[in-house]
Amino acid sequence: MAMPLRQSIKVATYLAEQKLRKRDKFPLIVELEPLFACNLKCEGCGKIQHPAGVLKQRMPVAQAVGAVLESGAPMVSIAGGEPLMHPQIDEIVRQLVAKKKYVFLCTNAMLLRKKMDKFKPSPYFAFAVHIDGLRERHDESVAKEGVFDEAVEAIKEAKKRGFRVTTNSTFFNTDTPQTIIEVLNFLNDDLKVDEMMISPAYAYEKAPDQEHFLGVEQTRELFKKAFAGGNRRKWRLNHSPLFLDFLEGKVDFPCTAWAIPNYSLFGWQRPCYLMSDGYVPTYRELIEETDWDKYGRGKDPRCANCMAHCGYEPTAVLATMGSLKESLRAMRETVSGNRE
Repeated sequence: MAMPLRQSIKVATYLAEQKLRKRDKFPLIVELEPLFACNLKCEGCGKIQHPAGVLKQRMPVAQAVGAVLESGAPMVSIAGGEPLMHPQIDEIVRQLVAKKKYVFLCTNAMLLRKKMDKFKPSPYFAFAVHIDGLRERHDESVAKEGVFDEAVEAIKEAKKRGFRVTTNSTFFNTDTPQTIIEVLNFLNDDLKVDEMMISPAYAYEKAPDQEHFLGVEQTRELFKKAFAGGNRRKWRLNHSPLFLDFLEGKVDFPCTAWAIPNYSLFGWQRPCYLMSDGYVPTYRELIEETDWDKYGRGKDPRCANCMAHCGYEPTAVLATMGSLKESLRAMRETVSGNRE
């Protein structure tokens, strides 16, 4: 994957260990949701539609850290809701970093400048700021003016203080190759964020806006055009080369839902971060008692148009590890920064 060399080595070592142990299902990264409350109401979000009593809940630190350790995953993405609204989010991060887990704190950045003093720069920690487009496009997607400008200032401040900063951009059928190019050029060249993650939006059943999600062929055509002309090579995209090939339609993969499990206030979510078919209290139950074979394109209609990062990046990573050619390709990318 296109990540810092130290992190790449740790992930590669972890994957090799799983292969030696002959484990066919294991987590690559845990999606941790220590709360569902948020200070924005994004049109494409299906994560915050809960009763008021649930939105008031905050996951205890020990429970949050314990879930990650239970899974054994080398990386964790802390999402929500807005994680910076959790009063002990800094302690959750501190304890996970102390365990040498790579932590990505997802945030819309509305509270980032206010809360930044609670955190310390570390090679194991990064702020992952949500940026869906340039000013007009982003503010429209989050249904509030001024959010883009605040996020930009927060990113600049975090970089100034020595933090790793990544971004997370979700694209819809209202996007064009040019809007993708413009926002990624801005993040890569102007803000100089460390890495960028991209994904076509998933059609959450509870999302307020159900009209603007991409289909598979739309996704492939959109990214094929956006990546043309050498753009893909210059952007610091936090993805494996094969996942980017997948977005362009050069290769196709099955979903690997079990590789990025979701743990929230309700427990381990079946089958994935995007779909909710119930919860179980332990990671072992999630892996051993979920009927994984019934999910994926051609099996479950909810999966029909999904090409989201959380389902397919793990498949691409595993395919990379299983191929000498692709492993060398990914290694060249990590060392040179050239996204082939």
